[in-house]
Amino acid sequence: QVQLVESGGGLVQAGGSLRLSCVASERSFGWYGWFRQAPGTEREFLGGTNWMGASTIYADSVKGRFTISRDDAKKTMYLDMDSLKPEDTADYFCAYRSENVVTTTTKDYNYWGQGTRVTVSS
Repeated sequence: QVQLVESGGGLVQAGGSLRLSCVASERSFGWYGWFRQAPGTEREFLGGTNWMGASTIYADSVKGRFTISRDDAKKTMYLDMDSLKPEDTADYFCAYRSENVVTTTTKDYNYWGQGTRVTVSS
């Protein structure tokens, strides 16, 4: 069972940057994703990557502003967020799917972190 722990959330001014981290309990070769959920909204896929194939995808809503990377040795995936906007305010989650298959669908992920809150002030 893979455990995921996010960190790096906080308060940032609009236009600023933030880096989120997601540490996995073990090195696993499936598919990892980043999601966010603002109050009263559904969980939104932001992007994903895998540990082996160096395949990374992004949602159109964040493409060009958010960057996903990973450090296999540290079992850590990162989400670098630039040019943040107040509408980026949300709880951010990383998730893992055992199969190394690209998916943007929440229900396809087997494991979830507890989330880290990002607040962007105007």
